[in-house]
Amino acid sequence: MIDSHCHLNLAPLADDIDNVIKGAALAGVERILAPGVTVASWQVLQKISEQYSHVVPIDTAIGLHPYFLSHSQHAEQVAAVDRDDPISYLISALEHACETVHSSVKAIGETGLDGHIQVPMPLQQNVLDAQLTIANDVALPVILHHRKSHHLLFEALKKTQPKYGGVVHAFSGSIDVAKRYIDRGLCLGIGGTITYERAKKTRDTVVYLVKHHLDSLLLETDSPDMPMQGRQGQPNLPRYIGDVIDTLTSITGVSAMVLKKQTTKNYQRVFLGERV
Repeated sequence: MIDSHCHLNLAPLADDIDNVIKGAALAGVERILAPGVTVASWQVLQKISEQYSHVVPIDTAIGLHPYFLSHSQHAEQVAAVDRDDPISYLISALEHACETVHSSVKAIGETGLDGHIQVPMPLQQNVLDAQLTIANDVALPVILHHRKSHHLLFEALKKTQPKYGGVVHAFSGSIDVAKRYIDRGLCLGIGGTITYERAKKTRDTVVYLVKHHLDSLLLETDSPDMPMQGRQGQPNLPRYIGDVIDTLTSITGVSAMVLKKQTTKNYQRVFLGERV
């Protein structure tokens, strides 16, 4: 199994990183992708990759999450270099990171659009557009965040089509929306949402996708967020990725072995460039 989206640098995972990663390995997690969300997070994740890849291979991504565009972490960095245009500074930092890209970096992200936060949407769109362009320039896939923003994401993807694919993280939407992303060469990240029986619409979509588009699905936990059914109130952990597999098997009838094998192939194709 591969956890294609896990924030290893965030608390409480970062506070117990040794046990988190070793626990994932014991649970059968064979690889983890840890996406960056701020400039400060990129090097932290790269150091984690260097330190623990002998336990579980850890890929990373470098990106600017919409939620953090006005976050104090960025504000402090921008102030430290006395920049008048903070967003230009952030984009420049990403471009510079791509010039001397760390060996663990396999994607640009997490980026995207979030219609539920106070960061102005035009700002989010400008930063997303820049990251889509950078991803194409450096031949990397993208990791896309969405929240009440599918229509706006499609506008961005129409303007700048990712040439090297990527994934729509934590996908929730209709079959039609899912097919539109797949038609654009993107995979869909399936995580803890489907472990809840109340998530009927998302479950119905996923059942269809497993039947018709299993080669476009990835597994993820989004740890430490999005706790699995029965684990509410606890931090989510990469070792709980098995809960997603168990639910997929339960609602689709497809064996765990088939699901693990195909989603692993999908990950290897998208992020490792392997023809499998």
